[in-house]
Amino acid sequence: MMHYPRWQKSTVNQMMTERRVLLLGGARQCGKTTLARELESDLAEYRTLDDATLREAAENDPQGFIKRNTTTLIIDEVQRVPSLLTEIKKAVDEDTTPGQYLLTGSANIQTLPTVKESLAGRIAKIRLRPLAHGEVKKKPPSFFESAFSQSFKLKNAHYDRDTLLEIAFRGGFPEATTLEGNGRKRWHIDYIEAIFERDLQEITRIHRKKAMRELMSILAAWSGKFMDITAIGSGLSIHRNTIENYLNAIEALYLVERVFPWTKTDYARVGKQSKLFLVDSGLMASLLGWKMDQIRFDSDRSGKLIETFAFNEIMAQVDAGNGIYELYHYQDREKREIDFLIERDDGALLGIEIKAGSAVGKKDFNAMRWFQDNQLKGQPFIGIILYSGEFSVSFGNNLWAVPFGSLWS
Repeated sequence: MMHYPRWQKSTVNQMMTERRVLLLGGARQCGKTTLARELESDLAEYRTLDDATLREAAENDPQGFIKRNTTTLIIDEVQRVPSLLTEIKKAVDEDTTPGQYLLTGSANIQTLPTVKESLAGRIAKIRLRPLAHGEVKKKPPSFFESAFSQSFKLKNAHYDRDTLLEIAFRGGFPEATTLEGNGRKRWHIDYIEAIFERDLQEITRIHRKKAMRELMSILAAWSGKFMDITAIGSGLSIHRNTIENYLNAIEALYLVERVFPWTKTDYARVGKQSKLFLVDSGLMASLLGWKMDQIRFDSDRSGKLIETFAFNEIMAQVDAGNGIYELYHYQDREKREIDFLIERDDGALLGIEIKAGSAVGKKDFNAMRWFQDNQLKGQPFIGIILYSGEFSVSFGNNLWAVPFGSLWS
């Protein structure tokens, strides 16, 4: 497979000079091991807990396993032996030198019931996602900087609607991106099966794997919608509390993610529901059994797929910002919506609407205009509609129609 430079590599390198322990978290097969092993050298030793012998050694002698023979010990898939975290905590309390441990995890260790000791203050957490298309194109994550400064190229490389759909179908799991059609779909289905067979049992006591698979397909169909546990579980003969437990487990495996509502002004007016997204548009399409010729003229399904793809791209850039940006969505009681709101650490806001079509009109900015006039308290606001057209065009008052290619140009 082709190697792609990851946006988070510079953050990993920086954090290793500042913090005693670094946790690189993200879904299986998204590239964590590849990135971690790029740091392997005479000063760093690599051990993976996917190796049965090493895992048994770690379980039987966690204190001995975490002893370092080099400056840095890289432990891959640390969630498989959570008892190591207690020993790591003891070790870094005695020696406060930065860069001692680089851990990777395909499950959010903070959700593990067996993890009782906190590494608060000792550990930095970095999220790695499936490949963003900007990483595939080997472009820097500079979209937010350009957007907040409104310095858009007049014309970007043109990505029409069909091209965007093709990119979205491919998704970002590195191995899956090398496959075509049914081969890629089989990879995604096998991927979910493997996670539920192996990783699921390590983070929870859920045994109804068939129900989990059904729920995963329902969540794929729900991507981009507002959270409604009752509606999500309506097709499953499972209690609401069980649905919530299952959903929490799927979140812990980095397969789905919630986008929280922006509620910083007029709290009584705005909606409180989070939005749900799958973390990879290619995985979404495979779970739903979609094919290009089935959805290219279906505005609802194609719009849902492109919005999920856009979410994946935007979140990768949020993460690359290393704490500068936070992502929200906006909806109020009158159903005015903004798909994504990016808040910069100085309070400036960037609204982003996703439009799969190639034409944008004045009325498409109605929600953002209302937001500008009624919800801001002196905060700078730029509103953007990402569309499949060719040109960056101003609609006045810091509102823009911008081609999708701007995300990675």
